[in-house]
Amino acid sequence: MPIIQDNPYESLSYAIEDLKGKGYTADFNQKEEYLECKDNQQHYSPEDFTITHAYRFEGMSSAGDNSVLYGIEAGDGTKGLLVDAYGAYADSLSEDMIEKFRVEYEDPDEV
Repeated sequence: MPIIQDNPYESLSYAIEDLKGKGYTADFNQKEEYLECKDNQQHYSPEDFTITHAYRFEGMSSAGDNSVLYGIEAGDGTKGLLVDAYGAYADSLSEDMIEKFRVEYEDPDEV
């Protein structure tokens, strides 16, 4: 289960640019039972990828602006990003995909 990490970024756009600089360049989309990578036209089932980064961003003006940025590494070495609007599409995901993207919040005082 991915852990929402302490967020060192001031904005979602800064986080995206930094992670792209670290090789997370592919663009992932959530589908019902897999992740789709637009860049290489591959599909990755939940057991075929790992979430390596998860950062939460809260909108200043509206709770609807909340999102999570995931850094993802697939088993074939493809590294990329997925932005999720706090589970906005969870109703259309399979149980395996929901479980893969379920996040835990890490308490910095317990680390």
